Order: sequence, then C-alpha cells, then structure tokens
Amino acid sequence: MARLNPWFESVAEAQRRARRRLPEPVYKALIAGSERGLTIQDNQWAFAELGFAPHVAGLSDQRSQRVTVMGQELSLPVLISPTGVQAVHPEGELAVARAAASRGTAMGLSSFASKPIEDVVVANPVTFFQTSWTGSREHVMAGVERAAAAGACGLILTLNWSFSEGRDWGSPSIPLRIDLPTAIRFAPAVLSRPSWLRQWISAGQLPDLTVPNLAEPGRPVPTFFEAYGGWKNTPPPSWEDVAWLRSQWEGPFMLKGVTRIGDARRAVDAGVTAISVSNHGGNNLDGELASVRSLPGIAAAVGHEVEVLLDGGIRRGSDVVKALALGARAVLIGRAYLWGLAANGQAGVENVLDLLRGGIDSALLGLGRSDVRELSPDDLIVPPGFARG
Repeated sequence: MARLNPWFESVAEAQRRARRRLPEPVYKALIAGSERGLTIQDNQWAFAELGFAPHVAGLSDQRSQRVTVMGQELSLPVLISPTGVQAVHPEGELAVARAAASRGTAMGLSSFASKPIEDVVVANPVTFFQTSWTGSREHVMAGVERAAAAGACGLILTLNWSFSEGRDWGSPSIPLRIDLPTAIRFAPAVLSRPSWLRQWISAGQLPDLTVPNLAEPGRPVPTFFEAYGGWKNTPPPSWEDVAWLRSQWEGPFMLKGVTRIGDARRAVDAGVTAISVSNHGGNNLDGELASVRSLPGIAAAVGHEVEVLLDGGIRRGSDVVKALALGARAVLIGRAYLWGLAANGQAGVENVLDLLRGGIDSALLGLGRSDVRELSPDDLIVPPGFARG
C-alpha cells in the first residue's frame, strides 16, 4: 500500500488527517466551540462573503509580507495564537515554537500550555506569553514575572471567556490526569488510533495534562482542570485591573478578545499597545458575530493608536489578506496549526505556515500589491451590512 505523502495542500486536509489520526476525545477537544456552534461557523463563513477586486496588468513581480508586531520583525503577518495543553503530539508547544521560528514568526504561549515557558523561549526567542486573570493579583504577577525572567518579549492578556458549557455535538471526555484507571477507561479510543499511540510510546511518555506555567513554589504542578477551576472561580477583572497589569509589564502588551469599539477605546485608555479582535475561536459566548465583522470598526476607531490584529476563522492565505485589507496588521491562527501539529508534528505546522504564505502571495499578485502594508478596503468587495459596529 502506498505511503501517505506527509505534505498536505490545504488546512482542510490537515484537519482531515488530524481526525483520522487522533483519538475521538482529543479531536473533539480541538473542535471545541460552544452550544450550537454559531460563532465557529460565522468565523469562517464571514470570510467567504468577502470578494476580491483583482487587476489584470501592471502587477508587481516583487511582493513583501514582512510586518512588525509588538516590536518584532516577522517574515509574514501570521502569528501563533496561544492555545492550552497541546497534547495532540508529544513535543506539543516545543514543536510549534520551532516551526514558527523556522518560518520567521512569533509564538504565542498559553499559561495553560503543557511545556514550560523557559523551554519554549529557547525554541523560539520571539515568544509572547499569554495569561488569563486567575487568582489574586499576586498570583497573576508570579506568572508574568516568570515569563519576563525567561525572556518573553511580549505579554498577552486574554479576558473573553464566559465558561459556556455544553455542545450540541457533544463535549469531549477529558480526564483530570493520566493514571492506570484512566488508561484502562480510554483504551478503546486510544487503541483505535495506533499510530498516535506509537508516537507517544516512541517518545517514552504519556500525554501530560498538567500546566507547568501555573505551578506555585513548593506545590504540585496543577492539572489543566485544576487550573481551569481556579480561573473559573476568580472574580472577573476590572478595567483598573487591566491598567494595573499593564503598568507592571515594561514591554509590548496585547489585550486579546476585544469585539466592541467601546471596549477597544477602554483598552487604549488602559495603556495596551495591541488589541486582538477575537471571539476566542467561537469557544466563548455562542452567537457572537465573526471577529472579522467587528474588525473594520475597531481598526477605524483605534488603529491609529495601537496595533490591531485579528484572531478567528483563518484557514487560508486569502483570509489573511482580507483581514489585512480591513485594517488588521496581522492575524493569529489556532486550530489551523493544531491540525498541522496532529497531522505531522513540527513539519505539519511548517506546512500550514507555508500554505498561508503561498496564499498571501497569490492574493497580493492578483490584487497588484507589492507589500501587505498596501492592502486596503479598495481591494475587496464588501457586501452591505457585512461589518457590524
């Protein structure tokens, strides 16, 4: 039987391979979402509503994708969005960080990651550490100070999470920790995906469901769900808390999860240097509109004061170009690279980034642009009522 070519030609194919390779509970964890999944769907379909207005002659034979985000020169306008516990592959966040470094872009590391910040910064010096508001100010600062000591070059604060539970297609069954009883219970699902199991056996380890970046001195490293419970039971932060945390961090500071113009202005007042227009990949409040629908209004309101990025629904290079044309400086990707990681490890993440780079270049060529910074709404056909304030 012919061996499957490890290279894939689309993010959709990476997702198909991830589904075939991963045990069902692991794959369903990547799908995530909430309730009816309306926001997940709109994140992608909104891009399909946008059309291009290409040129036919006088096209540029030299095209640049270089951008500066949070003080870092990147070779393409695509960053790795922080996602928790990447147990789809033994190397997890380290493989992703190396892939991002090899393609000249930044790594966003979640505080809920399965690999410590110190190791990830070695794999990719351009690492932004993401924190959520968990516990007291002192607890939050302990993680931030650790990230600074490790060499993180930017801080991302994610706030938009409403802890919505229940999905119409069923939620994944994820254990608190991996022990013998758990291994027995999940054996049927794991044994049905022997290549995934062999990968972990070859690495000499089991999937690690702990979150080392949230460890406290002298205490056991918490599991994901122990840390998640602490986050869920923490009172939501105020704008004063955001301003306070910003004052504690000397470098670039991104607030991730903004979808309202008023909140964007409040974020600027709090001193942030960047905003990510994001609905948490549809994992938050179902019924939120696609991030890209909120992008034009936010970019127009505050884009002259702070860097505006977009997170949500990016599956191809043309999506990136549409986001940049509507005012984003760059985009962040989440599920796309996780599917690449599941399909083929570090090489799979590199494959995804290469696909996006190629798609961006193709769109720039058709639009007659020589630089991603030249993109504007004039390059798009935007249907009436697309952008929502």
